[in-house]
Amino acid sequence: MVSTKPDFDVAIIGGGPAGSSMGAYLAKAGVNCVVLERELFPRPHVGESLVPSAMRVFRDLNFLDQMEEARFPHKFGAAWTAEDRGAYDMDFKGGFDNGKGECIAPESHVDIRFNERVQEGVDREYTYHVDRSKFDLMLLHHANKLGASVYEGVRVNSVDFSQENPEVRFKVGRSGRELGVNARMIVDASGRNTFLGNQLKLKIKDPVFDQYAIHTWFDNYDRKVFAKKNEHRDFIFIHFLPISNTWIWQIPISETITSIGVVTQKRNFAKSKQEREEFFWNAVGTRPALRDALEKADQMHPFKDEGDYSYAMKQVTGDGWMMVGDAGRFVDPIFSTGVSIALNSSRFAHNNIIAALEKGDVSRASFAEFENKIRLGTKNWYEFISVYYRLNVLFTYFVGDPRYRLDVLKLLQGDVYDDAAPPVLQKMKKMVSEVEQNEKHPWHKLLGDMTVDAFKEAATI
Repeated sequence: MVSTKPDFDVAIIGGGPAGSSMGAYLAKAGVNCVVLERELFPRPHVGESLVPSAMRVFRDLNFLDQMEEARFPHKFGAAWTAEDRGAYDMDFKGGFDNGKGECIAPESHVDIRFNERVQEGVDREYTYHVDRSKFDLMLLHHANKLGASVYEGVRVNSVDFSQENPEVRFKVGRSGRELGVNARMIVDASGRNTFLGNQLKLKIKDPVFDQYAIHTWFDNYDRKVFAKKNEHRDFIFIHFLPISNTWIWQIPISETITSIGVVTQKRNFAKSKQEREEFFWNAVGTRPALRDALEKADQMHPFKDEGDYSYAMKQVTGDGWMMVGDAGRFVDPIFSTGVSIALNSSRFAHNNIIAALEKGDVSRASFAEFENKIRLGTKNWYEFISVYYRLNVLFTYFVGDPRYRLDVLKLLQGDVYDDAAPPVLQKMKKMVSEVEQNEKHPWHKLLGDMTVDAFKEAATI
């Protein structure tokens, strides 16, 4: 059989952070690639806060100067708040101490700065909060500038793997005219649309998380309400609520604009638009200072909701294809993992792709290094999030304990890909198990619905 030259070496489905960073990495290395994006940028998107590991990608792609020119708010750290009652008012005698026989009681406000721990390959003390409509457009343009072909407004219908070079079929614009391109391999960066996961029937509904979110932007929200120091105003804030498995994000978008979102479980999430908005305000109302500040601010957009978004895949690579970012796994946005996992997926994957193309072998075995690393990282994120939901008072306890503070910070910085069993996570799970088994423990009544056993199996899928 005569071999035919493909249109491209790599076809990338999706132009969000995973697809555009992949296009940028490959084009920078001289790989002939195309990015196929169904929408016309700019477009709004949730997931507006980054973690420091994203800075390595920006450095690799010579993109840091553009991030600075865009004047995105610098994110120097994070803070978590709860009402000064319940666990935080207890005379804590639970037997967990600081190793010196001294009790460390959980606090109702904890914060952490990224510069407390030196992070290899990251030369700045901050990362960014971003307006995703602006950020995503910038990164997609950067990929194009580096040499990636970019087509927007094209809706991919299918990928035909029966040919020597897989063909991506798509419809263009309002006319709906169908076209196709073929490539030596396909990268699915379609985000939560999970294109290949659906086509290849690899998608698995998460057995534990069924979170929903309702969110919008507010102008002139007073971020000093929860900032104990002036420098905290541009931190990301996570506000605990007395509603089971429910929390609020507070993310600076500009000097005066703040993104506010309520995340909760499906059973709490009403069906009608009006009921969902009522739920938002009722949830915010459990933190009176927050509700008072929001009512004085100006809501900029209608509420938007994101639903039923946690899932995994049976496999994230195969013969002639791989998934990066949310196309392969999504759990929960509580530690701002989404964009950074997407960017780091491309950072890890592009070397495997380049090597596979050079040796003429794009079988699944060529992507084993990437698959192992990304599964390890997402497993660690998953376990971290799961422990947090099971007993979030434990999280504030660990942040406040000098023995574990930097280990927790390492996870929050996004360095989760090199340790198969981070010791701090093992310690957290052990302590949760102790609380579960001791009904007299002062934290026992604070346990969430999930159990340690519930997320063991889920973390491996």
